[in-house]
Amino acid sequence: MNLTDKEKRMLDGSEGILKQKAMENVVKYAHVLGAEKLCIVTKAHLFCGSHSYMRAVNSDDIDEIISEMHFCSSKKVLLDRVECYAQADVGPMCPYNWKKMGVSDEEHENNMKYLKRYLDAGVQLVGSCVPYMLGFIPLMGEHYVTSESHAVLMMNSLWGACGQADGLEAGFWSAVCGRTPLWGLHIMENRKGTHVFDIECATETVYDWDILGYTIGRKTPTHSIPVLRKGFQRPDMTKLKSSFASMATTGGPEICHIVGVTPEARTLEDALGGNAPLDIITITERDIEESLSMLCETGRAKLDYISLGCPHYTIEQMMIAANFLKGKKVHSNTVLHIWTAAPIKETADRCGYTEIIERAGGIVLTSSCPLTSEKKPDGAVTMAFDSGKQAHYIKPGSGAKVYFGSMEDCLKSAISGYWEGR
Repeated sequence: MNLTDKEKRMLDGSEGILKQKAMENVVKYAHVLGAEKLCIVTKAHLFCGSHSYMRAVNSDDIDEIISEMHFCSSKKVLLDRVECYAQADVGPMCPYNWKKMGVSDEEHENNMKYLKRYLDAGVQLVGSCVPYMLGFIPLMGEHYVTSESHAVLMMNSLWGACGQADGLEAGFWSAVCGRTPLWGLHIMENRKGTHVFDIECATETVYDWDILGYTIGRKTPTHSIPVLRKGFQRPDMTKLKSSFASMATTGGPEICHIVGVTPEARTLEDALGGNAPLDIITITERDIEESLSMLCETGRAKLDYISLGCPHYTIEQMMIAANFLKGKKVHSNTVLHIWTAAPIKETADRCGYTEIIERAGGIVLTSSCPLTSEKKPDGAVTMAFDSGKQAHYIKPGSGAKVYFGSMEDCLKSAISGYWEGR
């Protein structure tokens, strides 16, 4: 490989064993990808905490576990400092309301030990899947790493930043040595659209864009780049974060061009780079109905559990939920969780939204989600989500009866105790 002098120093151990191990892994990764050079990473969004997969190492020594699981090293290395700005992604629990998730004191204490370890290394304990709303905004041409599949779509698409859906371990390597292989969407020539989508279905609400993203994802071939050409109402960031979360769930896109909206798609010609599309696909209401049949049970049923906020809610969404619940009560047989990021919850606290939601019987949680935490209320066999991503993954994994609908559908259902959506 063509390495710089600094990269050679890291690789030969001149800058310490941790950077050496990280660089060894990055170079191996680059060889597999066929990359001849590395690029400088300025930001890293990392999967931190006592996640269940970390228990694969039979040890009580956190440094030993981190060495094995993050750096693929049987020899213990100390994670003492990251090279670039780093934020924590979602963790396995809310660090404030963990007991209301059914988390034990022992589990909480173990997670806090992990988080302190990452904090001491320079990782900011933001704990959210929406880093782009919390100070993590890579600009056009800036290289970053993230463990969050929809965040790759958001930051590549909306800002022209350069990232890939690398593995959890690769994110830590890059954070430590400040490098990642120069390949894929890190190279501007590789970012041109391949498949054009024309939209002939509703695109007015967050719910509409969520199910549209789910549908585009399942219609998009592997390793292709969708371009939304026409037929849609102009989206905002809230609609796109839900759309991209579901798109990344059913497909593999890591960038999506939207003509007239995203910076690399001022025109269709810009988005395609002068190339002819490999296919032109029309999304119809029939396609949307097919997607809904995959995600949502039919009929009215008693609901045990409702979870809102995947991706984590914005402050505006917290306001909308609070306004809906004001003066109402969540049904005594239904558990309502509303998820957001800790900094957004702080604002919700100041605005009184948290108090309104909790007075109604809802529980505001941060820093995780049902999918990542693997926690649901005991005995819950019927569930509802306002997220196609959560419904998609939890339905087969839990054996539960799962419903998917809008925030309003879910909040109405929380009050009645029965599914009130379609």
